[in-house]
Amino acid sequence: MTKWLDNFADRVSIGPTVFVLGFIIAFGIAILTISYHTMRAAMRNPVHALRDN
Repeated sequence: MTKWLDNFADRVSIGPTVFVLGFIIAFGIAILTISYHTMRAAMRNPVHALRDN
């Protein structure tokens, strides 16, 4: 694999910043999603929740 990659003129190095940024974005989306569903469940009338199940 290394010999095959040596034939390419352009080199791209991936630093830890890409992984940290990806983790922060994924964590942010997860927190927003969980917060949305938690608030939606907290604001809902419990009677409707019991009837639906």
